Amino acid sequence: MRYEIQFFSDAIEDLRSVKANARSKILDAIEQHLHYEPEKESKSRIKQLKGLSSPQYRLRVDEYRVYYDITANTIEIIAVVLKERSATWLEREGVKE
Repeated sequence: MRYEIQFFSDAIEDLRSVKANARSKILDAIEQHLHYEPEKESKSRIKQLKGLSSPQYRLRVDEYRVYYDITANTIEIIAVVLKERSATWLEREGVKE
């Protein structure tokens, strides 16, 4: 099953602030990893986040983290955050269960 991908407005703003070559890598990774198997965890790419109802998952792309939720057949990209800012972003924006 192919999932539809939707970007929240904050995620679009995040992507606009990223350099073009990194943005291209991020969009390629989203296409490659999230369209068909967004829940398939791996040691280095996809991780289900514990203790949060949103975001549910994180995709690692080099020094960036893509946070997303899965609803029915839709992937909702919530944010694209630098690794060094991820912990503070999750603390501020994450919704605890």
